[in-house]
Amino acid sequence: MKISVTDRDGNKQILEADSNSTLMEIIRDEGIDIEAACGGCCACATCHVYIDNKWMHKLDPIDDDEESMLDQAFDVKKNSRLSCQIQMNDELDGLELELAPE
Repeated sequence: MKISVTDRDGNKQILEADSNSTLMEIIRDEGIDIEAACGGCCACATCHVYIDNKWMHKLDPIDDDEESMLDQAFDVKKNSRLSCQIQMNDELDGLELELAPE
């Protein structure tokens, strides 16, 4: 499986992904600059990403904890999600996302 990540400089990278990882783990493990300060515990918003709109319907609905953390983030949009809360699966093969500003 693969995901397409656009970094904060506008550079697009195609990353290998597996279903045992969250999007945050995949991005971080590839060395792309994503802070992910809480390590994936949904206790910060430093892994904030924008999911391409055509993929939003394939994601699990946002839960209250994630929504609460996004309320504290900057530059939140309708397609904002925390990458630590999105578990990779076969349905998301080819997913496109952009890192939100720091």
